[in-house]
Amino acid sequence: MKKRALISVSDKTGVVEFARDLTNLGYEIISTGGTAKALTDAGIKNIGISDITGFPECLDGRVKTLHPAVHAGLLARRDKREHMQQLQELNINTIDVVAVNLYPFKQTILKEGTTLEEAIENIDIGGPTMLRSAAKNYRDVCVVVDPADYAGVIERMKAGTLDTDYKFGLMYKVFQHTAVYDTMISTYMREKLGIRFPEQITFAYEKKQNMRYGENPQQGAAFYAEALPVTGSLPQAQQYQGKELSYNNINDTNGALDLLHEFSEIAVVACKHANPCGVGTGKTVLEAYKTAYECDPVSIFGGIVAVNRPVDAQTAQEMVKIFLEIVIAPDFTPEALEVFKAKPNLRVLKLENICAPFNRNAYDMKKVYGGLLIQDKDLSLYEQADVKVVTKREPTKEEYKQLEFAYKVVKHAKSNAIALAKGNAAIGVGGGQTNRIWAAQQAIEHAGERANGAVMASDAFFPFPDCVEAAAKAGITAIIQPGGSVRDNESIEACDKAGIAMLFVGQRHFKH
Repeated sequence: MKKRALISVSDKTGVVEFARDLTNLGYEIISTGGTAKALTDAGIKNIGISDITGFPECLDGRVKTLHPAVHAGLLARRDKREHMQQLQELNINTIDVVAVNLYPFKQTILKEGTTLEEAIENIDIGGPTMLRSAAKNYRDVCVVVDPADYAGVIERMKAGTLDTDYKFGLMYKVFQHTAVYDTMISTYMREKLGIRFPEQITFAYEKKQNMRYGENPQQGAAFYAEALPVTGSLPQAQQYQGKELSYNNINDTNGALDLLHEFSEIAVVACKHANPCGVGTGKTVLEAYKTAYECDPVSIFGGIVAVNRPVDAQTAQEMVKIFLEIVIAPDFTPEALEVFKAKPNLRVLKLENICAPFNRNAYDMKKVYGGLLIQDKDLSLYEQADVKVVTKREPTKEEYKQLEFAYKVVKHAKSNAIALAKGNAAIGVGGGQTNRIWAAQQAIEHAGERANGAVMASDAFFPFPDCVEAAAKAGITAIIQPGGSVRDNESIEACDKAGIAMLFVGQRHFKH
């Protein structure tokens, strides 16, 4: 039988050179549609798919390769006499090489205004079918889905080293590719239907980078981005300078970005181990940075700083006074970038649309051994209609403002969490404690004398009045918490006794 290769690609990168090399190696080329035209225009002889099937392309090209003359030629096992005998009886030639990549479904749905009908028209049927047929018979068929593999295939053909192990690797890439392709389709349909938690679920990610290690040197790691790019997400950031991002860098920066989304005004967030250790707002980025820094000058050392406005040279001069791992912002002035060069290991990241609204369909996921936890992303703070003043004294206008600020901060600290705020800045954060009073004591200790006249936020209700008593002793004037404890009255009474105003908002923010 003749040596034949079937080439039908949407991405035509390198396809002319590949086809020319195959022709020189004695292969007849079968092709379709736009690929056939590209090869013909390049002077490469090829056979139309209809000449192989004896059947015209029909239904606007929906049916062209779905034919026994194609799939029998792909699936026939060369080591089975009865298979080869049947091919002879049916006058079907084997197909030994397949180069196929699929309709641009991803590119189509990323276009503004794409309709459902347009998306469906870009779901490939014949391509995945040919790929799967060829991959299943990988011992006899060399199947190439990635143009980056063309050169390696040709090199091995010429050297006589196109062995089964190598073709098995190509087979793996096919099924990985079609799995991701189908996942993007099912994700698109799931979102159209508004299905949040289906009986079966898959996700598609593409590797962005390998990492030297994970949380610890003994753990391997890699960073993957969602196959459909997410505006304003960390994988979209551009790195200007500094060492390669580590596993912990990415995790910590993501925590900082989540908290930064709570603010529309000029804001600076500092995080350490994904916990906020400084949050400030101001009339300028410099003012916001200084207030964030003052929250915890110890913990910010080696931390992540996220800013929701462009960073200027004056702010950069303040930032380089200490050791920071990362500064991320929507932009930097040229002068600021010059300042940062004094700290060449500092990672400087530009993330346009840094506070683009979160996708309402976004999931929050945690991998557990043998399973996966999926939940809606926590996108709300509290409903204004649910806010209740439960004490004799109502907060002042300024206290209301600071209470909301503190609740934004405590929402993003690891539970159990307490946050203190004053003057549009976090002044003490206690997070990740196994009981709430320890979190309160930690926040108060960090704030020191600044706690006097500050407000307190708790991510969940007070089970006992001890946190209120600690707040009163520190001079805290107002508290915000979800409420809901069977002993709420004890905390309310303790507030009234101390003259503290307290709000219940009915919405907790556990973060584990």
